[in-house]
Amino acid sequence: MSCTGCQYNTDTIDNRTDMLTSYDWLNDIPDTSHLSNIVEVRFKGTHKDYFRNSEQIDIKRGDTVVVAANGGHDVGIVSMTGKLAEKQFNLKVKNKDRHRWFEIYRKARERDIERWKEARKREKPVMIRARQIANGLGLDMKIGEVEFRGDGQKAIFYYIADKRVDFRELIKQYAYEFNIKVEMKQIGARQEAAMIGGIGSCGRELCCSSWRTDFSSINAHMATRQGLSPNAEKLTGHCGKLKCCLMYELDSYLEAQKDFPPELLVLETSAGNATHFKIDILKKQIWYSVEKEKTRTNFVLSVEKVKEIINLNKRGTKPDLAELTGELSSTESESGNMFGKNLTSEGRTFSPKRKNKKKGRKSRKNKDYNNSDTEKR
Repeated sequence: MSCTGCQYNTDTIDNRTDMLTSYDWLNDIPDTSHLSNIVEVRFKGTHKDYFRNSEQIDIKRGDTVVVAANGGHDVGIVSMTGKLAEKQFNLKVKNKDRHRWFEIYRKARERDIERWKEARKREKPVMIRARQIANGLGLDMKIGEVEFRGDGQKAIFYYIADKRVDFRELIKQYAYEFNIKVEMKQIGARQEAAMIGGIGSCGRELCCSSWRTDFSSINAHMATRQGLSPNAEKLTGHCGKLKCCLMYELDSYLEAQKDFPPELLVLETSAGNATHFKIDILKKQIWYSVEKEKTRTNFVLSVEKVKEIINLNKRGTKPDLAELTGELSSTESESGNMFGKNLTSEGRTFSPKRKNKKKGRKSRKNKDYNNSDTEKR
């Protein structure tokens, strides 16, 4: 459920139907409806279906149309026409031979839109009552969303369940309580988040509820390939699954990793062995550290320089550590912060600090205080 006053709680005709029009990417594409009679119509949320425009009705994207449905009619918004709709149909529909084609009746009239609005107003109270009935029957399921058909004679109840649920008695009670035809559809956590909507950690509207219509499989391997820390709280979205945005820049990282050596070996320098502890894939930089008994030197090298040092080590040559840290001075000035200074520890030597003996200091202060007190007396 969304907050009161949010765009998802308004009673306008677009409510959640027009949620995917964050940007009109098809504005400059010419109309090709004369080349194909397939039309893509969008209903509530991400629910879409494909229809035939056999009567050659003059429709375009954004028009509200009345379409045929199983045992009635429905109202939706045209989202794609012509050859683009045909290509989208071939891409989205797997069993094309089993797809049942329905016709587009006409453009929606005022009476059709009024009935559509009345049906949409029933969705929220019906969903609340549907959850109460399901809890009363002791069913381990959750009603995530309710979608009424345009004629108000049928509703789709989207539910989430971890196990198989016997809802035969539930359908009977729904049909008796709401006096409608009932259809149950099981959805996942991502589909529920897309229907409800929300604001992501980036501060923008969720991708699944604004423009994304398909849900690709995402695994933790995508995060590790991009050098992200395996923090479950930062990698998971509102749905409890891994964020869809983990795959947006994956190709760029995989392409940049091709320039890295297949294995980051320990570099041999004149001051000792240098081990890597940090990698910047896009900048193609690798941070190394040389540790001695009481000091540690950190420096950063480019990928090309690392390959050069590896080749020198294979020949038995050990480069001077001072030269490696000296080359860093130019890169440090370029990668400074907003104050013009670099606050990192690259190319600098550290020595462990001595522990302060607090107990000894306290005892000395007490002795000095006692001595001064006796002198006053």
